[in-house]
Amino acid sequence: MSARKIQKAPAAAVSGQPPAWLRRTILIVICGVFLVPLLAMFEFTLRQQGGGYGLEHWAALVDPENSRMYRNLVKGIGNSLLLAAITIAIVWLLFLPTIVLVHLQFPRLSRVFELLTVLPIAIPAIVLVVGLAPLYRIIVQMLGGHIWTLALAYGILVLPFAYRAIVSELEGMGAKTLVEAARSLGASWFTVLWRVIVPGVRRGLTSATLITAAVVLGEFTVSSLLNRVTMQVALVEVSKSDPYAAVITSLLSLVIVFALLFIFASIRPRGQRRLRSAAGNVSTTTAATATAAATATATQKEVGANG
Repeated sequence: MSARKIQKAPAAAVSGQPPAWLRRTILIVICGVFLVPLLAMFEFTLRQQGGGYGLEHWAALVDPENSRMYRNLVKGIGNSLLLAAITIAIVWLLFLPTIVLVHLQFPRLSRVFELLTVLPIAIPAIVLVVGLAPLYRIIVQMLGGHIWTLALAYGILVLPFAYRAIVSELEGMGAKTLVEAARSLGASWFTVLWRVIVPGVRRGLTSATLITAAVVLGEFTVSSLLNRVTMQVALVEVSKSDPYAAVITSLLSLVIVFALLFIFASIRPRGQRRLRSAAGNVSTTTAATATAAATATATQKEVGANG
């Protein structure tokens, strides 16, 4: 009868995956949303003053004769990279243990802690600067006006994103059960954090790291009002005299961030690969079993009908 149709239906139902054409369409649309602005920026950087297209603006950016013109831009890029590294260290060394501690030991404070983490999003950046300005006067008197002190303000800005990324992974992995099991076997808190929690929230930490880098590299208001030279502040200054250099720098920063995003998203631990392959084998076996059962049922119906 229709044994072939019955064979295909259980496999699709067991896999639970959308059709291939739908996945390709969604992927093309998403890539188009990101690629169209990037291609427009790239086309703008190729425009020549006399008409046509060329690489003269790209060459001028690395020309030693223009080093004095772009000195502030190079300084801003270096400061932003340093701030990104320091802020990521704050997320790993300060935010992660604190979030784990609140999640495991003080679950009643989770609602209050979550409300506090939303404040940097709810409060405008310029209002945060007004509140941080008196604090930074004291910091400058005690520690000096070094660029790394701006990472303290950036840590506040990235806190909501890092918190949600890490907490969602903690809730998904069943951290309380795993920690209780590790502690019952005699593991110290440092061992639990490093050998149990960090591998379990690796995907959340990766997301928090990338979001932190993106926020720091793209932040302008706080650094400008606190009189610090970062990449965005330098881009605004350079764009007044050379808009092509500003667009080239912005394009490169976006491409680097997207490349890091795809690289980190494609990296999976060995254990996760084995688990995924095992899950794939189980799903394949289940689909084959369901197909065989459906075929046998269809055959019995045909035999009964013929009989």
